[in-house]
Amino acid sequence: MKNLAGDIANTIINGFDRHIHLFIEITKSAQQRFHKSQWSEVQKAAKARTTFYEERVKETYETIKQDFCIDSLDDNLWLQVKQNYIKLLADHMQPELAETFYNSVFCWLFHRKYYHNDYIFVESTAQRLDDRPTPSIYTSYKPEIKGLKETVCDIMNAHKSTVPFRDLSGDVDILIRAFRRKAHKTRFKLEDLQFDILDFTFYRNKGAYLIGRVLSPAGETPFIVSVLNDDEGGLYIDALLSKSEDMAVVFGFARAYFFVDCLHPYALVNFLQSLIPHKTKADLYSAIGFHKQGKTQFYRDFLNHLDNSGDKLTLAPGIKGMVMSVFTLPSYPYVFKIIKDKFSPSKNMTRADVKGKYRLVKLHDRVGRMADTMEYSEVAFPKDRFDTEVLEELQKVAPSLLRYEDDLLIIKHLYIERRMVPLNLYLAKASDEEIEQALYGYGKAIKELISADIFPGDMLLKNFGVTRHGRVIFYDYDEITYMNEVNFRVKPEAITEEQIYAAEPWYSVAPGDMFPEELGTFALANPKYLKAFKIHHKDLLTASYWQQSQKNVAEGIYEDVYPYPDKFRFCEMRKTNK
Repeated sequence: MKNLAGDIANTIINGFDRHIHLFIEITKSAQQRFHKSQWSEVQKAAKARTTFYEERVKETYETIKQDFCIDSLDDNLWLQVKQNYIKLLADHMQPELAETFYNSVFCWLFHRKYYHNDYIFVESTAQRLDDRPTPSIYTSYKPEIKGLKETVCDIMNAHKSTVPFRDLSGDVDILIRAFRRKAHKTRFKLEDLQFDILDFTFYRNKGAYLIGRVLSPAGETPFIVSVLNDDEGGLYIDALLSKSEDMAVVFGFARAYFFVDCLHPYALVNFLQSLIPHKTKADLYSAIGFHKQGKTQFYRDFLNHLDNSGDKLTLAPGIKGMVMSVFTLPSYPYVFKIIKDKFSPSKNMTRADVKGKYRLVKLHDRVGRMADTMEYSEVAFPKDRFDTEVLEELQKVAPSLLRYEDDLLIIKHLYIERRMVPLNLYLAKASDEEIEQALYGYGKAIKELISADIFPGDMLLKNFGVTRHGRVIFYDYDEITYMNEVNFRVKPEAITEEQIYAAEPWYSVAPGDMFPEELGTFALANPKYLKAFKIHHKDLLTASYWQQSQKNVAEGIYEDVYPYPDKFRFCEMRKTNK
């Protein structure tokens, strides 16, 4: 029994180590893709890496089933397997990730009734890392030694590798001025300053990001420096973000995951959270590519929140969906979405189709405009935390996904997503200025989605949400598709009286046809909304705009989408320098 338990534990840790090896390998290559401007390869690598975890879990599960003939849980055996595994993690660099991998394999093998801390890591043992010296993950610079400009140049050059900056001296001058203007805590003598810079560049899409902090007698100033490649072999500094709130947007839940080559994610997440306290550890693990660990951390946080709160799960505000039923816990900023058993007749799709759409979003570049979702199976909620209306709703629309075990309600499959204010509800209470800003964001969201090869499908206002930062995010995925699957047409002009007053379209409409003019009719029926929308996005009401976007996607033209406002960019300051 002892050897068998050890062999199983070794099989699981070997599966995890293979996962980490492949994860690091593809992550390291991000620098090369950035330097060579291989933007299509960036998209492919991001999609591939997102699937790595479940592929390795499946491999490990199949090995255990085949090599050890495991078909039922032997209590004593698996108690020993976990103890053996804990010993294997004693000196492991990613123990918290390895625990989650163990949980995943176990959950593939056995029934939910065994999902407790005797057998899996409901509670992590990785907190022991807090008692050890923190691994070296950043370099400290003292500007008094070489001077401010030369020190900043050294920092930038330490991250550039083989591709040169086209005008590093000029860029650094602009960067220093920006710091002095925006970061008041850094206005001290050089001998009073220290720069702590993470040793790894964060790569995502077309950008590279240096992250660190400035220490001064006034306290700590976190920052992100954005670096872009001009596609002609030259790097340039594009922006400085020096407030936690602004940095939080760069790490937002609607962004693709970063590629960051760090062997100590536990230490990295702790460092990042010290800079961006608005972000949870779950948010940050997901942001650096460990989305499964983000799920694990989130669920632990949620269980802790349930233990320390007393409010009831209620139906989420907004118009009820035809495909999903959505509920929320008022004291917790997330929504829980389950797929209904039966859809409205107008929705010609299956549950598998809906899952496929959510899978597409998970693997695709979300360009800051599609909410990331966490997919869970066999989720246990205390029954007494639901209000009556939610229980009745769930039992009515999705009974196949529900079962009761003692005082628990088990939901077979659900998605969890950051809660936002539905755009239609936001606009109903908004001022004229807020309406204009929100509809600017709505149009911008659509433009950025279609430039990333995502046709949103149903663009009604209720399918978009407004975040606490005021960003407009799309979150209803059951009708999304790729741009090449849509035929963008000019709506024929009605001429005869019969055509003008026809109750139904008098012209032919084929599956996949889309008439952009109708966006103003159906999504923006309120004249005030339509007027505000047209200020910035009148072009979205023309077929020619959509057709050109479709052509750009087909030709592999990737639009520039920045995870920060234009006001933070150095373009204008650079013009002033010339």
